[in-house]
Amino acid sequence: MNIFADYHTHTIYSHGKGTIEDNVKAAVNIGLEEIAITDHGPANIGVGIKVYDLKKIKEDIRQCRKNYPGIKILLGIEANVTGLDGTLDIPKSLYKDLDILLVGLHPFVKPASLKDGYNLFIKNQIGKIYSPWSQKARDTNTKALVEAIYKNKIDIITHPGLKVSIDTRELARAAVKRGTALEINSSHGYLSEEYIKIARKEGVKFVINSDAHTPRDVGDVARGIALAEKTGLTHTDIINAKKD
Repeated sequence: MNIFADYHTHTIYSHGKGTIEDNVKAAVNIGLEEIAITDHGPANIGVGIKVYDLKKIKEDIRQCRKNYPGIKILLGIEANVTGLDGTLDIPKSLYKDLDILLVGLHPFVKPASLKDGYNLFIKNQIGKIYSPWSQKARDTNTKALVEAIYKNKIDIITHPGLKVSIDTRELARAAVKRGTALEINSSHGYLSEEYIKIARKEGVKFVINSDAHTPRDVGDVARGIALAEKTGLTHTDIINAKKD
């Protein structure tokens, strides 16, 4: 299986260790055809981008496109779900500036409201130590992500189920209807074989990404490929793969 693109990489604009050019150079050096710069949305506590930095990010990418014409460079964001109704932490007015939109459900994010904070974050923490609440948290998490998929044109859901429980089947069904891919994240190593098999039965497409936070990790997707192949996925199931 040949992965030709890495659609999930971070830079110094959030909490990555390299510049945009560092990531692009790394992608070029290993022969990738495409790379996306997808720093964390502004609601990530302590590490999210500043919305006003998007102008500088766009300029950096424009310069890299000029200097590295052999690779496609996409401007993206790994946005956060901040509300139970699927609210994201970036205004829709910015969507026109993006080439790709990734969305994740992260545990340490500034919520849209106190009620959302309780439902999306406090409830998850309680569920981890008090099992009767675990299903409540799972239902809430799933609802928020499904609502986000229906209300926004999301390209990729990042590391679904990492640190927060999700109903795989319900998420996959929504993703199929909206043309959204589910990520096999090579950094976190998350997604069980069972999860992938359940999602695949719904006809969902997957994407294998590095979630690189340093330039040396750009394109390092061996872990994801191994998991995909172990569960019987082929290049036809994965949007950034082609046959060897």
